[in-house]
Amino acid sequence: MDTNNFQQVFSISNTTGFEDMALDIFSFQYANNKVYGKYCDHLGKSPTTVSSLSEIPFLPISFFKTHRVVSTKKAPETIFESSGTTQSTTSKHYVPHLTMYEQSFLKGFSTFYGNPEEYCILALLPAYLEREGSSLIHMVNELILRSGHPHSGFYLNNLEELHQKLTELEQKGTKTLLIGVSFALLDLAEQYPLPLKHTIFMETGGMKGRRKELIREELHAILKKAFDVPKIHSEYGMTELLSQAYSDGDGLFRTPPWMKVLARDTEDPLSMQPTGKTGGINVIDLANAYSCSFIATQDLGKTYPDGSFEILGRFDSSDIRGCNLMVL
Repeated sequence: MDTNNFQQVFSISNTTGFEDMALDIFSFQYANNKVYGKYCDHLGKSPTTVSSLSEIPFLPISFFKTHRVVSTKKAPETIFESSGTTQSTTSKHYVPHLTMYEQSFLKGFSTFYGNPEEYCILALLPAYLEREGSSLIHMVNELILRSGHPHSGFYLNNLEELHQKLTELEQKGTKTLLIGVSFALLDLAEQYPLPLKHTIFMETGGMKGRRKELIREELHAILKKAFDVPKIHSEYGMTELLSQAYSDGDGLFRTPPWMKVLARDTEDPLSMQPTGKTGGINVIDLANAYSCSFIATQDLGKTYPDGSFEILGRFDSSDIRGCNLMVL
């Protein structure tokens, strides 16, 4: 299976197509990913014993910190690296085909929000050259470029200018997307509250080390009040994934057709939880064809019958990671 075959993941339109492609990718990764193949062997799983989606093993996400998780001998075109302190070990995602990532985030964004050209896109994130290796920054930078609006750009260290731009865009009725880490959005809310009717607020998480930790409901309540907006949107993504899920403000994330979220039993990680019951979040990301598409994350959450999911916390709160650390 080569890149051309893997492009088919972005054409998946139903659950049968998803499962067939997932089983094909599982077989490919078992044969070509030494780390994942050895992990599957340890569990007694292989393409000859796995015949359904529910039987595919999920690789613990921590392997991205300690091993080179790749399913190809092709040299990486880029390496995405998670944020971390000087003491912490970061995750590395070796990406041999950057087009797979770009197709994933562009098609994923358009699935939920339409063409980026429809927006002025403002980012409360470090600029592209300030934070090399961030998959989030790469994505937002590309969305800003495709937006083509003269005011689209990064404004993390210039809240006053951002406030002026928002005021101007609001007066013109310009469709705007403001995406940023939680603490930076809170700084803006405290210093420059402003009623906005044409702006989507999207938070990417991130508070530890900069502000008191807030639960999502508290954070969203503060932002909704400061900007007089009905909902705060959220993005769910990570270094180890090439796809993102989005929430339009109800706390429920929705995935593009080539991504699926399951919940595992917290006591028995090889067993799945029924919908509506809290468990560890497992992600199937078929865009990860050249690394590992089956990942057991450290997030806790619930899944629902319609395929949506919510995030309730993390297994290990001492493991500080996430977009907020990019700016430390």
